[in-house]
Order: sequence, then structure tokens, then C-alpha cells
Amino acid sequence: MVASSLAGNDLANALFANPYEGAQFPGYPADDEAVRTVRHTEAIPRMTEHLGDAAHQLDLSAIGCHYLAHGITEDLTSMQDHQAASAQQTTGPALTAAQYDTLMALLGGGRLYESSQRGLGVTRVATDDGTRVSIATYRALAKRGLVAADTSTSLYHGQKITVTEDGHRALTQQRPRAALTTTAATAPKAAVGRTR
Repeated sequence: MVASSLAGNDLANALFANPYEGAQFPGYPADDEAVRTVRHTEAIPRMTEHLGDAAHQLDLSAIGCHYLAHGITEDLTSMQDHQAASAQQTTGPALTAAQYDTLMALLGGGRLYESSQRGLGVTRVATDDGTRVSIATYRALAKRGLVAADTSTSLYHGQKITVTEDGHRALTQQRPRAALTTTAATAPKAAVGRTR
């Protein structure tokens, strides 16, 4: 950051303005007390000014670092929230066995038709391999964005069904097991005898 560099420069100038008070080199005459006093008198305001400027630049640098860290934290939080929402949206609830089988059948191709039976329009799904697909299962998959029909053609001619990228991702999961149907064991009814 610029402020950090300027602070370093100000500290260097403060050191440069400091009058040398070390041991005298042999062969050079020592300065008398009056010269040293004048040198100190001139150096102290310059050093104070450079040190004040350095402190100001370091404050600006700290503020810049704070803003930068805050921005990075907000970006990371926003990105994590976006990824979590995206993952939740794409994964959604787990597929049922019927939905999984329907997706597998539609991978080979299928069409959405509107046919008239007894004067009523009935929408049905026909797969290329002849697998039976209920319209309710198809609609559940379409609602989740796992399949899509080509709406540029009429339902009476048949709209081509494709499995979307989300549908392909869903098929990479293991096929869910079909729910076991359990029959409740009922106790036999006791015969009620007549009393006389």
C-alpha cells in the first residue's frame, strides 16, 4: 500500500535529520557545544514533523487494511451463502426409485404427448424404449429442472424430452431403494358367542 511506503520514507527522513552524536573520527576536529546545540535545535522540529507524518501514514495504512479485510470477509461470506443456496437448489430432495428409473429411461429419449381419450385431452409420456412413465413422476422431475420438453413443437405432435445437466448429475448418485411395503398384521377377530 502507498501509505505504508510513505510511512517508511518518513521514518527514514526522521533518521536522516537526526544529528550524529557518535564518537568522533580520529583526525577530525570535534564540534563545540554551540554548534551541537544549533544542530539539535534545527533537527528536532524536522524529526518531529517526519515522525508525525509517519504516524499519520501508518494510521491510513491500518484503515486501508481494515477496509480490505472487511471486504474480503464480506466476499467470502457472500460466496459461501451463494454456494450453499446453489447446492441446495441443485440437489433438492433425494430422488425416489421411480423418479430415478424414469430419468434413466428418458436418457434414451422420450416424448410428451397430448392425446384425446373420450373427448378429453390427456397428457402422457412415451419413452423410446417403451418404459411406462407416469405423468405425475414426469411433472415432479420437470418441476425440479431435471427434465425439459421442447415446447417449440405441439403436444399433439409430441414434444421431445431431454434430461438436463441437473438430471445427469442426479443420475450420478446411487439408485435409491424402493420403499418396502409392509402389511400390518391384524389379529384375528375373536368370535363372539351368544349367551343364553
